[in-house]
Order: sequence, then C-alpha cells, then structure tokens
Amino acid sequence: MSGRLSLFRGQDPVLLADAVNAAVTEAVGDADRSEVLDDFRGEDYEPGEVALACGTVSMFGGRVVVARDLQRFDADQLAPVVDALADVPDDVALLLVWEGKPASRRKTDPLTVLAAAVTAAGGEVTVCDAPSGKAAGEWLADQLSRSSVRLDARAREYVVARLGEDVARVRDVLATLESVHGEGAGPLGVDDVEPFVGESGGVPPWELTDAIDRGDVAGAVTSARRMLGGGGRHPLQVLASLQTHYERVARLDGSGARDPGSAAAVLGLKGSTFPAKKALAVAGRLGPGGVRRALGLLARADVDVRGRTGLDAAAVLEVLVARLAVSRR
Repeated sequence: MSGRLSLFRGQDPVLLADAVNAAVTEAVGDADRSEVLDDFRGEDYEPGEVALACGTVSMFGGRVVVARDLQRFDADQLAPVVDALADVPDDVALLLVWEGKPASRRKTDPLTVLAAAVTAAGGEVTVCDAPSGKAAGEWLADQLSRSSVRLDARAREYVVARLGEDVARVRDVLATLESVHGEGAGPLGVDDVEPFVGESGGVPPWELTDAIDRGDVAGAVTSARRMLGGGGRHPLQVLASLQTHYERVARLDGSGARDPGSAAAVLGLKGSTFPAKKALAVAGRLGPGGVRRALGLLARADVDVRGRTGLDAAAVLEVLVARLAVSRR
C-alpha cells in the first residue's frame, strides 16, 4: 500500500462521494478495510484525531485515513491537520473531503488554507463538480456513453434538454434507468426515460436572453421558469442578468461601434468578443426607441418584484420576459 495525499472538494454530494469512494478503494487495494481504514465523518470527530491517526504506526503495514465533512471546521480548528500534512508517513494515504462552496479569495479562508497546505506537501486538489458552459455538454455526453443502458438519439436529446444546467443529475438518472430496465438495456426511447428524469433543470442566463432576442415568447417564458425552478434562482437574480444584458445594449446604442472589436472596447470586455457581438446585434435591431422601451420595462419590473404592486414576483418576471420578446418582433 503506497501513500497518497489528496483533497477532494465539490458542491455536488453524489459526484464528491463517487470520487472519494473510488480513491478509497484504490488506496486500500487488496487489504482488509477493517484493518487499514480510518474513516472520520459527520460531527463525531475532531481534526486532532485525524492527525493522530496519520502518525499512528499500523501493525498491518499501512493505513488509509479519510477525513470527511471538513467544511464544518474553521481555519484554527483545522490547524492539527494542516500541521500533520508536512510529515505524513510514506505508507499512509490521507484523503481529505470538503463539501460546499469554493474558497473565497481571503487567505484565511479555511478551504484556501487547507488547499494550499495540501499542495505545498506535494498532494493534489481534485474538484468534484460537473463542469459548466461548453465543457458541461462534453461531460454529459461522456456520462451517457459510459452508461450500460443505451439511449436512442431522441432520448439523449430529451435528457440533455431536460437537465439543462443541472448536468450532475444525470448520474442518478442513469442509475435509475439501469435498475429499472436492467444493465445493457436499450436503445431506450423518450417514453422509456421520461418518467425518471424528473423536473427540468436550470438553464444559463444566455439561453433566456437568446430567446428574447429571437422574439421567442414561449421559449423566453420557459427559460425564465427553469431559471427560477430547477435553477433555484431568485427573481431578482434573473432580473439582474437581464439588466446586465440590456445595459450593454444601451451603452452600444449611439456609441459608433460597428464591429465586435470596437463594441468590446466600448463595453470594457476582454477576451472573447462574442458577448459584444451579440449586444451590438441587439442594439442594431432594437434601435434607440426599442432600447429605451426595454429599459423602461426593466425598471418597472424591478420595483414590482420588490413588492410595489403585491403581485407574485415570478409572475412579474414572466410578464416582463414576454413583453421584451414581443418588443423584439
């Protein structure tokens, strides 16, 4: 049994548990778990116990120490573990687990301190969350291809569309399909998978603004609902995304920008000019009058969402995106 030092962190408990369990299995190898594994979890241990376990000589020639739920400790409480990282025996595999949000930029953030200590000791930090953006699609396609159940093209498209941003849920969906239909089943169609996919996941803000910019009223309202429901966003968060989008458009209106590069310069955007290109196109389609009308709709919706009329905030948001989409036509 060889030593290993790793910190696993992530916000998705399923992906995190899968990664840690795989690492534990690899570290234990052919040994008897009851003899070599110390698995600390929950609220029944303190960091000092983890440090002590790392320094305890095992009569079985090696030890695997797992410390879960480290997010419940502050930086001072984690000091015994951090100190122990500098002198972990070669025959000890130490696996640290942090479930929760990423570290802040503060140097005293407990996760920042822990990750820095692991790296300094020659260990590795593994993020166990599903990727976002374009990488999410590739990751989701890989998960579907690895499953023992096979989905036909329409079923795959349905699952991808239904999950939206909530791609990590695909692991549970596939596990359920395997248990219901059996390993190796397929190809499964939409009717076979639909009952087990669950509610629609969230969608990114650009999917909402793209629907509005196309004049797709139904698509805009559906995207807004998914951002509120499966995405778990507050109406004010969705409204803030729309305000950012239209503020960019307003800044370009009358700016003299004629191409993505000059538009990006006006907006102060660095890197990809694609967001500037989209905003420039919207500004051109709406014109000054359309931009002013959109900003007026946003301003009224902002005070309504905050309770001016007593209307349901979600309903106010749906009416807003519908009006914005109609004004694009």
